[in-house]
Amino acid sequence: MAETYRLAPLDLATLTPEQRAVADAIMSGPRGGLRGPFEPWLRSPVLADRAQKLGEYCRFSNSLPKDLSELAILLTGKHFRAQFEFWAHARLAQQAGLPDDIIEAVRLGKTPRFRRDVERAIYDTVTEYFATNRVSNATYKRAIAALGEQGLVDLVGVVGYYSLVSITLNVFQMELPPGEKPPLAALRARKAATRKPAAKKAPAAKKAPAAKKTAARKAAPARKKVAAKKKRR
Repeated sequence: MAETYRLAPLDLATLTPEQRAVADAIMSGPRGGLRGPFEPWLRSPVLADRAQKLGEYCRFSNSLPKDLSELAILLTGKHFRAQFEFWAHARLAQQAGLPDDIIEAVRLGKTPRFRRDVERAIYDTVTEYFATNRVSNATYKRAIAALGEQGLVDLVGVVGYYSLVSITLNVFQMELPPGEKPPLAALRARKAATRKPAAKKAPAAKKAPAAKKTAARKAAPARKKVAAKKKRR
């Protein structure tokens, strides 16, 4: 079942002065429109302003080569299963020169066949972090060697910003353009585990009260003496 956008579309003619200022800044910038997360964000114009400025740097001006930046964005969109995000940036990744087989492998959740060590360093850093919420010393050293300190900081920034984007798109169910199919497979519903009722245990034999046990033990020697006297007779 296709997801339906959860917010009523904004009427640009009725924006507040604060919303209008942010909307104008976005539309006059390199994006040229209010696509993706920007319409939801405009409900909170201060957040929208801060986020769009960070996003402008992360998308257009960070120190990573464009194809590597797009690889990080695709990995983020895949992790969050953000259909709109992956759909939009798969095309941008192609335009930036990221090989089609790498894009397809990321889409399918497979490890791509990389041509360069720097691609592998970005893939390992991002996927390891998403899997463990940490980056091992070995992976960190390879990332620093491949990207440098600024490059790794920018990689963290790109992944962090597009995590915010992906969550926004998922929560408000941003729709794909008409006619476009979701690029990421839908999650399979988990079947509830059917548990068999536990077999009833047979009632345990009642234990004799402690007092009765004690009396029985004391009576035993007396019974033995009586039996011995009868034999002698």
